[in-house]
Amino acid sequence: MIRILIAFFIPWLTFFTIGRPIAGIICLLLQITILGWVPASIWALFALRSYDEAAR
Repeated sequence: MIRILIAFFIPWLTFFTIGRPIAGIICLLLQITILGWVPASIWALFALRSYDEAAR
């Protein structure tokens, strides 16, 4: 639940928590713009979902 909130509010941090720092930097650059916040959040949520499925 906490990771979902992080993925929504601080998308770039999600990638660092799942071990993808390069994607985290790219997401941070995307998130800097106001219009990029929504795609960054969606991307982080999908990445978190696939990470959780792979961990099972």
